[in-house]
Amino acid sequence: MSTSSRGSANRPVHLDDVSKSIIEQLQNDGRRSYAEIGKAVGLSEAAVRQRVQKLTESGVMQIVAVTDPMQLGFFRQAMIGIQISGDTTSVAEKIGKLPSVDYVVLTAGSFDLLVEVVCENDDDLIELLNHDIRGIEGVRSTETFVYLRLHKQFYNWGTR
Repeated sequence: MSTSSRGSANRPVHLDDVSKSIIEQLQNDGRRSYAEIGKAVGLSEAAVRQRVQKLTESGVMQIVAVTDPMQLGFFRQAMIGIQISGDTTSVAEKIGKLPSVDYVVLTAGSFDLLVEVVCENDDDLIELLNHDIRGIEGVRSTETFVYLRLHKQFYNWGTR
């Protein structure tokens, strides 16, 4: 999700049980048809389509294809902790525009930002760190946590 739809001081959206069920159905299989979902949650295909459209337009959810970076030739993933002097939001916006960056979070604690990156190899990671990230005004220091193996990554935690 973009920074405008996540992490701001927006009020949470109240979801009824049917909308929660629709989300859970899509989390289990994002390719399920609206007709199938409708049967599972007790709505018509058209009603499910309308709810899904409202949920996506409001930013509550996205329907996306999740890829395995390694199978696509991106063999180096890392989390980078960044300490910033000055405006963290400005630096986060600049870092968020970098093509190798897929996740940017403003944090409290040892780091001002946590940034997840996906690179083809170690040379690309070095280039990204030395030229793209450390070259941004306000970046004081970085600490890189290279991923050796992704142990768990799921998107089906539901709506609780």
